[in-house]
Amino acid sequence: MELLRIGPLADDPLDAAADFHARLLPGIEAGLSSGGDAFTLVFPPAGHAHRAWRLAVVQGLARRFAPLRVNALEGDAPAATEAAAAWLEGAAGVTGQLLPLDGTGAGMVLCCQQ
Repeated sequence: MELLRIGPLADDPLDAAADFHARLLPGIEAGLSSGGDAFTLVFPPAGHAHRAWRLAVVQGLARRFAPLRVNALEGDAPAATEAAAAWLEGAAGVTGQLLPLDGTGAGMVLCCQQ
């Protein structure tokens, strides 16, 4: 799975979306066109007003580049990002999702304990 860290982006959601689409999206699409099986964008934390445009981007990319899986994470805690990326690696049916991470260490997922 390839992780692509996005940022920095503007605080204003319209400015951030415009910057992402103009500056970053062409390179992301080129990378997705080269193949692979899973690709995860990692956005920095942002307010709720950013959720709609980020989710639309991830869902649109997942549809366009299927069967390649495209997901996104929101957060800046390295351990949380690493854990979520590892979970996505094993979740073959998950695509088009935007997962917010808080990095507070909620603990092991009970279904996965042995």
